[in-house]
Amino acid sequence: MELTLDKLLEVVSTHPDPLFIITESGTYKGVFGGGDRNYYHDGSGLVGSRFHDVMPVEKADWFLEQVKRAFREGPVLTVEYNLAGSEVEGVDTARGPAGELWFEGRIQPLAFPIDGERAVVWAARNITRRHELEARLRRMSETDELTGAYNRRKLLQELERMYRELRRYDRRTALLMIDLDDFKEVNDRYGHLVGDEVLRRVTRRLQENLREVDLLSRFGGDEFVVLLPDTGLDAARDAAERLRGAVGRGAVTHDGRRIPVSISVGIGVMEREDPDFEAILGRIDRALHQAKDSRRSRIVVADTG
Repeated sequence: MELTLDKLLEVVSTHPDPLFIITESGTYKGVFGGGDRNYYHDGSGLVGSRFHDVMPVEKADWFLEQVKRAFREGPVLTVEYNLAGSEVEGVDTARGPAGELWFEGRIQPLAFPIDGERAVVWAARNITRRHELEARLRRMSETDELTGAYNRRKLLQELERMYRELRRYDRRTALLMIDLDDFKEVNDRYGHLVGDEVLRRVTRRLQENLREVDLLSRFGGDEFVVLLPDTGLDAARDAAERLRGAVGRGAVTHDGRRIPVSISVGIGVMEREDPDFEAILGRIDRALHQAKDSRRSRIVVADTG
């Protein structure tokens, strides 16, 4: 069966995902398919424009580099990227999906030039739902179900990474190990549901008083660990005092009774002399036990490694 050029273009235009013909200079020479407005915007207005005409510079640079990679690496280059319709001038944003979208791009060089330039076919497929599901599953695997803080598994992963950065770049990380004072008495007297609410309330107080770069994890039971990147001992002590005060002001009320809450804290800084990332946990755990053995709501600095 032979198809005329018009028929062939009609067939290509019915492709459910959009196909872009793009030259080595980053110029759109053709846009076909992708007519489902639940997943794609109308990109026909891009024809004749270059990446840098219609996108922010960083995005345009990245897209142009992928075209060049396709020529270098071939025969088919697969990439994943995020792009919102609002980031691309020339697309019809009145119809189409809203917000940030994720795509899988499959880029294949053509065997012939277009207008004197090498060119590629860039097939884009909307994978936003898959990406959101993967992100949701990743969050579930990394967070504690009760409190929403990171879990022990995530903590150990980050601690190992920071230990490597210390060994390689001498990047210091401070740690706080936090334990709720007399938490067993809360559970015994008021029940585990109230104990769970105390844990959630303490978690919120801690999160509200940490930097965005800090990592809060529930280490187990009523123990939490905080990682403070690029933080020395004095700043870590200040952070511990701030957290202790914030938790102390967040008492839980149950049946009209005020349940006071306080924390004890062990502090330490990861040292190059620590033989592994678990050594710092051991030192801070000992400091925490010293704090709890002395009196409530105390902060103790760990011995150096």
